[in-house]
Amino acid sequence: MENQVLIGRVIGKLSNQIYRNIAISCSSTNMSGTQGRVLHFILSNNGDVFQKDIESEFNLRPSTATGILKLMEKNGVIRRESTPYDARLKRIVITEKGAGLKEQIAKDVVHLEETLMLGISQDDLNVFLKVLNQMLKNLEEEASF
Repeated sequence: MENQVLIGRVIGKLSNQIYRNIAISCSSTNMSGTQGRVLHFILSNNGDVFQKDIESEFNLRPSTATGILKLMEKNGVIRRESTPYDARLKRIVITEKGAGLKEQIAKDVVHLEETLMLGISQDDLNVFLKVLNQMLKNLEEEASF
């Protein structure tokens, strides 16, 4: 086991570094990296976005997503509105302040993605994504037992 590469550890380190880089780039917007990622997702979506969509996209528990959205609402970048067809269902709407961050957040995302892929061929990237998706599937299947 000493010489064996621990995949989970390397992925964890990569994840931590990505979060650090996101936090640095989001500091100019006075939002956390997680809030920036969620705002980017909402801004990139053409249709209605609900909390369930955010839970699914980021693999979050409902309580975690609720906390993030409450903070974003408090910071004035989103608001939640009841839908006309179901008052229990809250649509997430970008405020003017949130919309004003769209260009900066998009620029930050593009920069991060370009940095991540430096020196990696498209073929290698395709294999990497295939392997990552299989690992995610493996863990999700095991967690469902």
